[in-house]
Amino acid sequence: MSSGDSPARKAELTFRSLGAASTVTGSKHLLESDGTRILLDCGLFQGVKNLRELNWAPLAVDPSSIDAVVVTHAHLDHTGYLPRLVRDGFRGPIVSTEATAAVADIILRDSAKLQERDAEFLNERKATKHHPALPLYDSDDAGRALELFVTHPFGHEFRLPGDAVGMFRRAGHILGAATVDLTWQGRRIVFTGDLGRYDDPVMLDPEPVPAADYLVMESTYGDRLHEHADPAEALAQVIDATVDRGGTVVIPAFAVGRAQALLYYLWRLHSAGRLPGIPIYLDSPMAINASDLLGAFPRDHRLPPEVYEDMCAMATYTRDTEESKKITASREPKIVISASGMATGGRILHHLKAFAPDSRNTIIVTGYQVPGTRGRSIAAGEPYVKIHGEWIPVNAHVANLQMLSAHADADELLRWAHGFAIAPKRVFVVHGEPQAADTLRRRLDREFDWQATVPRPNQQFSL
Repeated sequence: MSSGDSPARKAELTFRSLGAASTVTGSKHLLESDGTRILLDCGLFQGVKNLRELNWAPLAVDPSSIDAVVVTHAHLDHTGYLPRLVRDGFRGPIVSTEATAAVADIILRDSAKLQERDAEFLNERKATKHHPALPLYDSDDAGRALELFVTHPFGHEFRLPGDAVGMFRRAGHILGAATVDLTWQGRRIVFTGDLGRYDDPVMLDPEPVPAADYLVMESTYGDRLHEHADPAEALAQVIDATVDRGGTVVIPAFAVGRAQALLYYLWRLHSAGRLPGIPIYLDSPMAINASDLLGAFPRDHRLPPEVYEDMCAMATYTRDTEESKKITASREPKIVISASGMATGGRILHHLKAFAPDSRNTIIVTGYQVPGTRGRSIAAGEPYVKIHGEWIPVNAHVANLQMLSAHADADELLRWAHGFAIAPKRVFVVHGEPQAADTLRRRLDREFDWQATVPRPNQQFSL
């Protein structure tokens, strides 16, 4: 280059949120440069009807034009749209950690079966405006999506289309969860995905990131703090009171992460002689499969083999539907852990129909509940929930044990942000309800003097 030439301009790089803007669901964030598109996460919208309907709307960009998807972790609100993306023409790599790919294999196959089952249910009862009702995607779509997964270890650089370079760091939260550190066109963009808790007995701490030009940061609990109480003791108090009434404890639990944490705390109580003779049931094939992965990925969690083997052996696993029905029919005191965690589907619905009307029983809410879900209604104290077309009274006690959450609270989000030695030029606050996102935005401004923005859906920014 001669002395009279000006330096080559960096290629344009843009960012926009296609989901998880002003909501805690449907996470999709798009980076574009010189005709190359990289999607960060590809989640399903859950909760209120107007959000769920977005799953059926055409994506803002043609799926076939997306060159790669990078996945932070396997929860449905971060991966659940992948089979639909593939159905609509996406053929690029889906990049994740090895454990995330293994968990996604469980979650996406289960999600496809639920989609198929829901469509079949609507067609049988002619309870649909569309004839016939069709699933958003099916098991074949899920299988094709899973074939596209390409995995990389934590802490190692990997190449992406358009000469982008990525790296995964541990995010805590669930098995395989990662933050994504992406360098592209001379800019460094970091995506938190969902950050986990510090000093969690099961998951490892979120790892700090030293620097970024731009940060895309979750805000699920951006306006709230978790209670600093011993989760095992809180569980014991609820269980003791319920058993004294002759009741059953029903726990809607996320099959990946929360179910395993609950087993750990119950194992602690059982080992201390606090649960004499109380049957414990893990009634979720998906949660059972996810629990088996603790042994497959021992470096991705804190538990030594003798602990996770003991805690898994402590519970009665019920894969069979008939065995699940026997649990529902029994009125003897017991503890039932079942999916889904927000009571949107699965076997937990049958248990809630059976146990929610009886005031001797207790329903334990163990984490964030998306608005519009049955879990949110139960946590809010609503007297009825609709299950399988029937309004079911909720007379059972409801215990909201937020200290069991796998999400970092507001102070923990800020603790993680303190890990930056070089501050980002700009922060995009996503994956939070409006108040939570804006509260975190203001704290980042006040406490860090960082420029933070809560993006609107599909709002585009030049980086």
